[in-house]
Amino acid sequence: MNYKELADLLYPHITKTIEDYEKMYPERDLKEGQMVTRFAPSPTGRVHMGNLYASFFPQMFARNTDGIFILRIEDTDQKRAIENGVELILDDLHDYGYKIDEDPIKGGAYGPYIQSERKEIYETFAKHLVSIGRAYPCFCSEDDLTHMREVQEARKDRIGYYGHYAKCRNLTIEEVKEHLDKGDKFVIRLKSMGDFNKRMSFTDLIKGTIELPENDLDQVLIKSDGIPPYAFAHVVDDHLMRVTHVTRDDSYISSVPYHFELWDAFGFKKPLFAHLLPLCKKDNGNIRKISKRKDPEAAISFYHENGYPKEAIKLYLATLLNSNFEEWYLQNPGSSYLDFTFRFDKMSTSWALFDLDKLISISKEYISKLKAEEVYNYTLKYAEEFDKEFYDLLTKYKDYSINVLNIEREVERPRKDIENFKAVRREIEYMYDELFNPTYEKKDFYDKNMLIDYIDNVYDENDDKQTWFDKIKEMCPKYGFCTDNKEYKANPDKYKGNTASACEALRVAVTGRVMSPDLYEILKLLGKTRIKERIEKF
Repeated sequence: MNYKELADLLYPHITKTIEDYEKMYPERDLKEGQMVTRFAPSPTGRVHMGNLYASFFPQMFARNTDGIFILRIEDTDQKRAIENGVELILDDLHDYGYKIDEDPIKGGAYGPYIQSERKEIYETFAKHLVSIGRAYPCFCSEDDLTHMREVQEARKDRIGYYGHYAKCRNLTIEEVKEHLDKGDKFVIRLKSMGDFNKRMSFTDLIKGTIELPENDLDQVLIKSDGIPPYAFAHVVDDHLMRVTHVTRDDSYISSVPYHFELWDAFGFKKPLFAHLLPLCKKDNGNIRKISKRKDPEAAISFYHENGYPKEAIKLYLATLLNSNFEEWYLQNPGSSYLDFTFRFDKMSTSWALFDLDKLISISKEYISKLKAEEVYNYTLKYAEEFDKEFYDLLTKYKDYSINVLNIEREVERPRKDIENFKAVRREIEYMYDELFNPTYEKKDFYDKNMLIDYIDNVYDENDDKQTWFDKIKEMCPKYGFCTDNKEYKANPDKYKGNTASACEALRVAVTGRVMSPDLYEILKLLGKTRIKERIEKF
């Protein structure tokens, strides 16, 4: 067989060689340790939590090594692509502060960065494999392939195009010409040299050494429409873009023997591989991949609409990425995930279970460390889009709102009751007369007369906190409240309550809530006139 003649017969319009592309896309001038990584989504919709996690991973390794992070769009399945899909992905990743060095919009020296724009490149590389006898045209129809599968099932053979089932593998030039003259459609298949009964091994940066059967399937390299499937395209792209570390979903491990055979067929140096388990969740005792169709929390819009800080989400992703991150973060207060050096050997080999409760806890912790003005600005931005009424109040009472948000903030143990910026209204709305509309629960020890006496004759806005509390304590016996906790516990029926009960009555009168942040600070911000108005309505 004259393979060069066959290659020219199949691709007469392809005049470039792979050597031409090697010159067009030379080795990058990298310093020792620098990584070139990529995230390669399909343009099928907005980024979801699984995408955010999968892209956080290569982006951080590139950042840590002062390397290069590429966004490459894999749109070979045109049926699933949506309008503006590329822009939506870029918008979402930029919104989360991801640093992308090369992408379809920004460009770069190793583009195009959209696979559908690289068709000629793929054809050139496919032609090369044909010319060296490592690929061939297959004219089998869908009916032929269906019949082949039925025969394999009846014989209980492995399913696939291999061995004696690969009936187009040894077509002569004359037979190929005859098919082409008839206008028969064809695909290009790899001529596999593997033996399924032998094993190959490779080192995964996360999982260590993995052994798998060699590939012996003559897989499709180029479909009949001229577009390659993922496997062939990613080998060509990762090589020409000079990717040093391929980070991808764990589901690709079974395909490694085939992918490695492609690298070897070209004689290319392989990048290093790291297979990450996808983001999963528990569901009725089972573990499954998180789904944007089944799980509201999988959608990025869920976090946007509820006002979760993006930095908190990335902190949560960091805890999933490296097992030692959380301990490091606790030991380095004031640090960012950007200050941490991520390592492949600290990545989990078990399921990456998505835990919304933990994300909420991290978000509370993150918000608790923000300055009051930062919380105000984030909340204002959120409310402008989702809560016009609250936005107007925040705008009208800016300084007052910042002071409210500062209650129990600049202390050793700041309040951690705010999980997102939507929750800010829930936690402080009682501080605005326009929103204060409480429903009180009647309790026997709520004494309005005591509260009126307190505001008329006892409360002084100039008192420090200890003096303020001592004055409440002093008036307690007059209204049947015990100031000695031991005595109260021993004889509870003799009293209306203790000092805490008296404070609760005051708290409920002015906030409508049994639980609130520091009551002393709340009273100071409300002011005596507003406190009295609320007590009178109690």
